[in-house]
Amino acid sequence: MIRNMFRAGVALAVLLAGGVAAAAVPPLVGPDWLAGHRGDADVAVLDVRSPIDGGDEVAFADGHIPGSVDAGYTSHPWRVTKDGVVGKLPPVSELESLVGGLGVDNGDTVVIVPAGTGPTDFGSAARVYWTFRVLGHDRVTILNGGYRGWVAAGNEVATGTVSPQPGYFDADFREGMVVSTRDVENAETRGIQLVDARPSDYFKGDKKHPEARVAGTIPDAVNIQHQRFLSGGDVWRFDQDRVDAVLGDVSLDGDRRPVSFCNTGHWASTTWFALSEVRGEDNVGLYDGSMVEWTADESHPVQVAKQGLARILDFFGG
Repeated sequence: MIRNMFRAGVALAVLLAGGVAAAAVPPLVGPDWLAGHRGDADVAVLDVRSPIDGGDEVAFADGHIPGSVDAGYTSHPWRVTKDGVVGKLPPVSELESLVGGLGVDNGDTVVIVPAGTGPTDFGSAARVYWTFRVLGHDRVTILNGGYRGWVAAGNEVATGTVSPQPGYFDADFREGMVVSTRDVENAETRGIQLVDARPSDYFKGDKKHPEARVAGTIPDAVNIQHQRFLSGGDVWRFDQDRVDAVLGDVSLDGDRRPVSFCNTGHWASTTWFALSEVRGEDNVGLYDGSMVEWTADESHPVQVAKQGLARILDFFGG
């Protein structure tokens, strides 16, 4: 208890002293920014590489940003299975333990490092970023281009394992950011604009996630594909200049609350990030249960592109 009080006092002192954590941090930073701040006492660098992008604990030991800790997206409980639904947000108390165990204090600026190898691995960083925002922690950013971008810029690399000094993290849970199935069931009356972040073959119903019962999308959803916000070759980065163009290709109702979804709340995090953090739309939600949870209930309608409403009727035997 005394130690936690001390750490909390140190975090407050950093804030009062005007450190990085006290200043506004943009949602994306580059290698130059991180090279200048990674040694700051109030900066925590979390490497979320995982088998999704070809990385794991061995990859972290083989090379990582000096001062970062291994916060692997799949090797740490950033998402859990609840009632048979994969990819759900864990209980707040478990997330507090996870974040504190990675050495993060409430006063820290958190820098999330993806692999930088493609659109899907950016989704890992965006999902962890969203989780911090849900926990009430706004001093969070993503290293654009990730670890690969760091190396390409000629920056120093460390090897070996890291054991972080535990931090003190107390969440201020923002329940409204997490959209439930009940919310989606009543999307029209709740003024919700559903945004399907998946590639078009999933949206049209030509392909489905292994955990989803059937293919298709939620009726009345618009498709804003997560991968359209990324560009790259050897290094993949979120392209902020593409955001307005991508969003300009779809018709969003400005009077309705955008809610992003995908299969398991992973790709949806990138589209949420584009709408909320880069575009600056108000009150953007994320449905973490997404199509896996939606299709688990046979009473929920599912739409496919081939015949539109007729296929919805076929689904019910009409």
